[in-house]
Amino acid sequence: MIKKNFSLSEIKKYLKDKGLTIIKNTKKKNTFTSNKDLGSIPRTILSSAIIISFFSIMPFIISFKDERSIFSKEFENNSKDNFKKILDGKNIDRVTKVDEELNIKDLFEDVFEFDELPSDVVRLNASTIEQLFKDTNYNLNDVREKKLVKPVSLSLLPKEMKMIENTKKRKELFIQIILPLVIDENNKIRIDRNKLFRILNKRINSRGEKRWLQEKFKIYGVKNSDLATLKVRMDEIPTSLAIAQAAKETGWGTSRFALEGNALFGQWTWTGEGIKPAGADNNSKHKVMKFKILQASIKAYHRNLNTHSSYREFRRVRAELRQDEKELDSMLLSEHLDKYAETGKDYVRILQTIIRQNKLTDFDDAKLLPSSTDLESLI
Repeated sequence: MIKKNFSLSEIKKYLKDKGLTIIKNTKKKNTFTSNKDLGSIPRTILSSAIIISFFSIMPFIISFKDERSIFSKEFENNSKDNFKKILDGKNIDRVTKVDEELNIKDLFEDVFEFDELPSDVVRLNASTIEQLFKDTNYNLNDVREKKLVKPVSLSLLPKEMKMIENTKKRKELFIQIILPLVIDENNKIRIDRNKLFRILNKRINSRGEKRWLQEKFKIYGVKNSDLATLKVRMDEIPTSLAIAQAAKETGWGTSRFALEGNALFGQWTWTGEGIKPAGADNNSKHKVMKFKILQASIKAYHRNLNTHSSYREFRRVRAELRQDEKELDSMLLSEHLDKYAETGKDYVRILQTIIRQNKLTDFDDAKLLPSSTDLESLI
């Protein structure tokens, strides 16, 4: 019979008979953990700290991400939907409400900045201007052929405009003066418009871009950060149309409003400084807006067509042309400026006659050559 249980003394005796010796472990075992386990304590503490910190800052990360993603692809898509509704005439009520809330001070804030310019603006006489154009090889025949305009920026019309008896000569001088200024204003709008679309195509926008948008919302009279409305309003006016209206409103630069107040487009004001029309009755409170320089008048004209409720249809048709990737057609767009003057459709016909007879559409695709200042900024 085999014995299954052995005592400790029997095991020791058996091992001793075999020549083996048992050595007692005199080292005291740690009652808590081994040395290997000691290394896991710092790792556990570090891991816990990381987890706690992660969940603590997560709300701030989410908030920051939401703020940076205000103008995300989803927002852009919504603006496209609203843009289409405007083109289809489905958002008229919303647009009308926006138009009714326009703040004139905000709309023309950058126009009023011209008033802060030094008052020592030099008015050149007609002969000096003509010589300047000759010295710089600036003539309209070359512009029509090469589509390049010299960057000659004049602040005032010459007083002698009325005394130029040759109608063709007077018209050419007027166009030469106004043309660079109109193209320059369109260039500024084009740059802003390109920046707007770059912002819309980005998922995350910087604080500077957001501040820029808020400023544009203000000067274009756009409420509730409505990007669709801003896209419709922030756009150019065909050069031929602007020149035709300036010619009509000033008699090719001979009117009192143009010579005394640099008013090229006969815009009225009820609150600001202006020139009272000679034929206005004593009870009439409106005046023709006056400006410090010609460029301010052109900027105000662009802002007027791009924001006033009377020209909503003009902007809608222009937006449709953009949507269809077509050139801006001054003859087509002029059809929707019947509210610009009391004569309505007759006013439109006069504009179209001026455009045709003077071949003003030749200037619609003309480009402004960079000035020496522009070139210096590129070096």
